[in-house]
Amino acid sequence: MSQRDVIDFSALERELQVVVESERRHQRENDAKLRAVSQRASYDQFRDLVLACHMKPLEKKDKDSAPRKQPWNPVARSDQVVVQVVPP
Repeated sequence: MSQRDVIDFSALERELQVVVESERRHQRENDAKLRAVSQRASYDQFRDLVLACHMKPLEKKDKDSAPRKQPWNPVARSDQVVVQVVPP
């Protein structure tokens, strides 16, 4: 048996994974294009839909478990209460 007759299964597996991911991407983009056409989107909307087709919406559990990094009002301190009195 020569070197040419030996099958490199790891290379074959990598090639298969690349082809499968390429097909998934093609299908996602095609679905996004069809959705954009059915919505009669403008060119910019069409382009944005196709470019963002790989994104998935957040689920409720994703939002609830994530720590909040941005306070509602970053200027106000949480330990200070300001009362403004307006003269009559």
